[in-house]
Amino acid sequence: MSSAPDWDVVRVLRLGHRLGYRVVWPEGRSVLSVVDQVRNACVDVVILPSPDHLGPLELNRVMGVADVETVLPRLSFARWAVFGLGQ
Repeated sequence: MSSAPDWDVVRVLRLGHRLGYRVVWPEGRSVLSVVDQVRNACVDVVILPSPDHLGPLELNRVMGVADVETVLPRLSFARWAVFGLGQ
């Protein structure tokens, strides 16, 4: 998905540490979708090299369970709020 995967790793790690997160990197390739990996890892934030690293539908699904931060351009997407729970 990336033309410079090693550089993307460095940039993602740098942003994660700068924002104060403990960065967890997935081990190898997975047959699970990104949203399923996020859900299984119980993470609060997904850091991407760029917003186009995921398609719009997958980005939307991830935002249902976690915040999304991107390196370039530097953007923050808050997870979708869930209303009506616990009423």
